[in-house]
Amino acid sequence: MVMTGITLPEREPRGDWVRLRTLILLRWMAIAGQLAAILVADRVYGLQLPLSLCYLAVAVSIIANLFSITLFPENKRLNEAEAFFTLLFDLAQLAFLIFLTGGLTNPFALLVLAPVTISASTLRLRSTVMLGAAAILLISVAVFWHVPLRFADGRELVIPRLFEFGFWLSIVIGILFLGLYSRRVATEIRSMSEALLATQMALAREQKLTDLGGVVAAAAHELGTPLATIKLVSSELMAELQGQPVLLEDARLIGEQADRCRDILRDMGRAGKDDLHLRQAPLSAALREAAEPHMARGKRVEFSFAPVDGSPDRQPTILRRPEIIHGLRNLVQNAVDFARTTVWIEGEWTDRSVTVRIIDDGDGFPPNVIGRIGDPFVRSRRDAPQAAQRPGYEGMGLGLFIAKTLLERSGAELTFANATDPFLPPEDRPERCGAVVEAVWAMADLAAPSGVALGKNRRIEG
Repeated sequence: MVMTGITLPEREPRGDWVRLRTLILLRWMAIAGQLAAILVADRVYGLQLPLSLCYLAVAVSIIANLFSITLFPENKRLNEAEAFFTLLFDLAQLAFLIFLTGGLTNPFALLVLAPVTISASTLRLRSTVMLGAAAILLISVAVFWHVPLRFADGRELVIPRLFEFGFWLSIVIGILFLGLYSRRVATEIRSMSEALLATQMALAREQKLTDLGGVVAAAAHELGTPLATIKLVSSELMAELQGQPVLLEDARLIGEQADRCRDILRDMGRAGKDDLHLRQAPLSAALREAAEPHMARGKRVEFSFAPVDGSPDRQPTILRRPEIIHGLRNLVQNAVDFARTTVWIEGEWTDRSVTVRIIDDGDGFPPNVIGRIGDPFVRSRRDAPQAAQRPGYEGMGLGLFIAKTLLERSGAELTFANATDPFLPPEDRPERCGAVVEAVWAMADLAAPSGVALGKNRRIEG
């Protein structure tokens, strides 16, 4: 799908999504925890600590927080470099405390995971890799160089080297695993948020076009009577003014301008009141409307409409909801983009459901992505022939996601499949050999209410 006029934010994480106030709050929590740990170790367990240096390290964090609160407004958002150096400062301060309090014999050494996890969730990959490498380097240095922990009687706290190595290895693995995990989850959340934003923008655009079309159609309908009257009066005047060429020309001009107004309204197709009759249409008309923009693109589009055996012959009248028209239009566009010559659009119904099936004679969906079709930013077909089949295409892998989201919002259940084995050679494939997309609605979700007065047309403002 070509997302014309829709600009999405960068999918790469950006530092200016991080509020300084959030990092300040986290730092206050860390300061409180560090002070509590130092006091308990000193007063309760009687451990001999270099208290002056420990309190100095905590004081540096306090001063940094006070300066940040004083110098910057509450709504300050950090850019990439500012966020990186803020997290690097917190990492270095924590590593210094670990150096002063026993190295890896200090169980709080695992807190070095926190800055790396925050970076993986908010910053770019390069910043996260640099911060993770710094964390691994600092924790490795603390294995060999640290101030040992001593009890009140002067005995040194010693743990077996195997345990110390295991603790170091678990921290390194934690940095790598939590960094990758946090980044993957955050990236997926951002991708989904951006895709949903694109969906909302596409739906708003379709709603605007639908409203505009209804306004034009209603205007054409309601102006038809006065224009016909003007045309009739001008014809009568022309008959009575045969001997007065100047007045006869004026009467002819009035008739011509009335015809011109009629043609303008007809060409606009459909813009005062929203005509409630346009809110519903037969299934075939809605499908043809969805396919109309793609029927002159060099591919043949064939329609077929029929009831399922034993179902009513009368074609259901459905609601022309913007999300349905736009979602079906995206599916048709995808089929036309990848079809060789022909796209088939089928409509079937029973007294309980409506099924729409879109089939093409292209290569079909690649087996390795067919299970992920409909996820945001996933290309639906092979990339190799894409440039040749879709010249000028500037899509972002959102077309099928938007279609799936909009149609599921309307109550549809979508399935994506291939009509045949995509690995068969072309000469062995049947005519309908490409992708098959099927959407099934419950009749109650799609059908327009019958036997109910439409009500008065409402005026659309703006």
